[in-house]
Amino acid sequence: MEFIKKLFSPITAILKFIQNYFKSMIFLLIVFLIFAPSSKQDLMPNNLQKIEDADKNTRIKGVLLVVDSPGGAVAPSVEIAYAIKRLKIKKPVVVYASGTIASGSYYASIWANEIIANPGSMVGSIGVIMQGADFSEIMGKIGIKTQAIQAGKYKKVGTLDRQWKPYEINELNKVIQGTYDMFTKDVADARGLDIKKRNLFANAHIFTASQAKKVGLIDNLGVSYDAKNRLIQLSGVKKPIWNKEDKFDKLIKKLSVQTAIMLYTYFPNLILK
Repeated sequence: MEFIKKLFSPITAILKFIQNYFKSMIFLLIVFLIFAPSSKQDLMPNNLQKIEDADKNTRIKGVLLVVDSPGGAVAPSVEIAYAIKRLKIKKPVVVYASGTIASGSYYASIWANEIIANPGSMVGSIGVIMQGADFSEIMGKIGIKTQAIQAGKYKKVGTLDRQWKPYEINELNKVIQGTYDMFTKDVADARGLDIKKRNLFANAHIFTASQAKKVGLIDNLGVSYDAKNRLIQLSGVKKPIWNKEDKFDKLIKKLSVQTAIMLYTYFPNLILK
């Protein structure tokens, strides 16, 4: 008898779990079916989608982009910059630097109609960096060696197990310098600056908001109130209504995502179309 109990104990445990949590699972399933997003894309966090939605939505007359970031990778910064460039053809875009607008985040903002920076913000750092480390000494102490098979002289450029060789540094510098030239040219074109004087506004200089205005990186100093008012002026709306994500919608979206994860965990074959 004891043997039979042990044999069927897994099944008994499963039945007990269903009995105890069946109602809760059904409730969550109902909530998910009611509020679930219509596609997998709706479960993903927004990034450029908001800019594209503003482009297509004729009811939106202007866009305020609030920036507080020290920067980031090159490609996403360029992606956002050119999305704003396309957007401002149809409607005004004002960038408000609430804290830091530097490097990649500045790149992303250059094509806005106007850039307004908080007087206490930091602006600039127009430059490019690629960095690594040399772990060869510590690897030698603990007895670790790397091995690799490669085709192409430059395939191991940037590896961390040794000091970079002069020809590898030159190869990386070629990429860095090319990216820097692209960055500074786009800034000069967008902001109407002289590329020949890029050492004044670029060269990774860090400016206060006041200093940044003098070299042409921003248009005005102000706070959020000023940035909003400027966008209202540029868009020409009489009764501004700011589009903010509803707190209830945000809660439901979060609940839907969590429920979807739980359902996928327990029911991986369940697909909603």
